Amino acid sequence: MDIKMCTRIINGSSSHSEDMDRWAGKAAIVTGSSAGIGEKIAEALVKEGLLVVGLARRLENLEALEKRLEGAKGKFYPKQCDVTDTEKFQCVFKWVDTEFGGVHVLVNNAGLWTPKRFIDDDIEGFRKTLELNVMAPAVGVREAVASMRRRNVVGHIININSVAGHWIPFENPCSLCPSAKHAITAMTETVRRDLVAVGSKIKITSISPGVVKTDIARAAGVPDPEGLFSKFPCLKPENIAAAVIYVLGNPEHVQVTELTIRPVGEAL
Repeated sequence: MDIKMCTRIINGSSSHSEDMDRWAGKAAIVTGSSAGIGEKIAEALVKEGLLVVGLARRLENLEALEKRLEGAKGKFYPKQCDVTDTEKFQCVFKWVDTEFGGVHVLVNNAGLWTPKRFIDDDIEGFRKTLELNVMAPAVGVREAVASMRRRNVVGHIININSVAGHWIPFENPCSLCPSAKHAITAMTETVRRDLVAVGSKIKITSISPGVVKTDIARAAGVPDPEGLFSKFPCLKPENIAAAVIYVLGNPEHVQVTELTIRPVGEAL
């Protein structure tokens, strides 16, 4: 280990930080960036010098994040967008093509959790889960890959998955959510193989966290979110943002295809 690497470790930065430099000034799209994991990912990317287009329905939250990130190395661009509206979501990619020449990084983060048993949920609940947790990421991946291949750039797509995308939870009802996350696991690997088959160097990664303390429980209508999270060891949103930076910061010939992150002590 040389003195430069030692210095980086002592200063708290990663040993692959130089590889993040290639993303500086490049455009990234982060869905669900108005709060929680998406907010922290967008913030981390801006601080690394990326031009981050943050998508969410709550424009006021996005604008507050934009203000907080003034003066950072990169820049945050708030865009109010319900990613389940396919036409509007596609228009974001067209806008990025026009303004920045195209997207280099896509982080599919937007999602929902349903605290109901599958057998107690309704058709509309199924539809909402599939539209946001499966269809929207699929549209995002399709548009991002098309943009990257058209411009012949080596971009990176990151799908924020879940440990529930690899097994079925044994407590806390969650309807179709594990099914949707399993779909993300399959989608990520399918796209990776498709890209290899056509000779593309575009990377795609699934990041699967355990329990993360965000406002997803409140948004799902859980009456006592704090009480729910107190039952489990929890990760923080910034832990997942750090994982995104790690994945992006690897050398161009290295692809992290799946990264599972759990809080210490998680038994789920």
